[in-house]
Amino acid sequence: MSTKDFVEKDYYKVLGVPKDATEAEIKKAYRKLAREFHPDANKGDSSAEERFKEISEANDILGDPKRRKEYDDARALFGNGGFRPGPGAGGGNFNFDLGDLFGGAQGGGAGGAGGFGGGLGDVFGGLFNRGGAGPGAGPRTQPRRGQDIESEVTLSFTEAVDGATVPLRMSSSAACKACSGTGDKNGSPRVCPTCVGTGQVSRGGSGSFSLTDPCVDCKGRGLIAQDPCEVCKGSGRARSSRTMQVRIPAGVSDGQRIRLRGKGAPGERGGSAGDLYVVVHVGDHPVFGRKGDNLTVTVPVSFTEAVLGGEVKVPTLGGPPVTLKLPPGTPNGRTMRARGKGAVRKDGTRGDLLVTVEVAVPQDLSEKAKEALETYREATAEEDPRAELFQAAKGA
Repeated sequence: MSTKDFVEKDYYKVLGVPKDATEAEIKKAYRKLAREFHPDANKGDSSAEERFKEISEANDILGDPKRRKEYDDARALFGNGGFRPGPGAGGGNFNFDLGDLFGGAQGGGAGGAGGFGGGLGDVFGGLFNRGGAGPGAGPRTQPRRGQDIESEVTLSFTEAVDGATVPLRMSSSAACKACSGTGDKNGSPRVCPTCVGTGQVSRGGSGSFSLTDPCVDCKGRGLIAQDPCEVCKGSGRARSSRTMQVRIPAGVSDGQRIRLRGKGAPGERGGSAGDLYVVVHVGDHPVFGRKGDNLTVTVPVSFTEAVLGGEVKVPTLGGPPVTLKLPPGTPNGRTMRARGKGAVRKDGTRGDLLVTVEVAVPQDLSEKAKEALETYREATAEEDPRAELFQAAKGA
């Protein structure tokens, strides 16, 4: 990412969130936009693909607390016309390059003008050029980290609770096999004359410093193909598809985003691979529900079981049923707990199974059952279950 992009891009605007948005608000906005503009949902729409990349880039910055702070600090310091030294900073033209300032370069003009040599480089070193050269190395072509890849997977309810290994087919940018990543048909590219092989060019900014951007002629590679490869058109990169077996951990929830480091697109010039982000979707279950680490189930009981009490068998997910003791006078809607029968937690333990009692009202009764209920009604005729209700209504 260039200095200009990092300072001038408004990632908050990209995600449509305020600058004081919480992590949860940022995550929610990203998920909504990612689903809307995901390439799988907009096949053949290049504008949607570009929008999706922009959304992913914004989430990579704002979704990481450390990178978000760096971004906010950089925009606060350089986002309003650039850094300008005050009186006593050496006078004259105070021009310097952000690549030197943030790359940790020592000595030179910045060090002799106001005592900035090395100090700000130590504070902000590596902010824009992660994995760049060390102090004093000067501008050169840097290793380029591979792109992050986003994918989605749909699991059944049981797979989400117990964990599963699923195949993911991914398409990403990789070194062109036809030219071994050189971009040249004969494998002999020449050094770009515009950037002299550095992959970057400097230009005057609006303030008193210069901005460093990728070279437009070689697109940041530092090399230009003499005889461009017909497959990659001289870029050195081509689309590559691969299938990977990905282990989804037990206990994942719907909408959870899993990060797999180094499983994204391969880097260039020795750069590290990007990361793979997997968004998990979980299907429903006909019997069980989920509340955090706990599973839920509704169990019907008869009127006599609720009144007189008893033991009821309750199903569990993927295991034998458990028996719960129903106390006499159990009201409709009461929830009981079967410990250790829920979803797997991060520490390997399990949550609980929350069992909600639902008193079943029979639709068809035999004559004998009706007679028994009539006898019961006569025996409890003096009891009014709504007496306290009306009493409370009068008192209000």
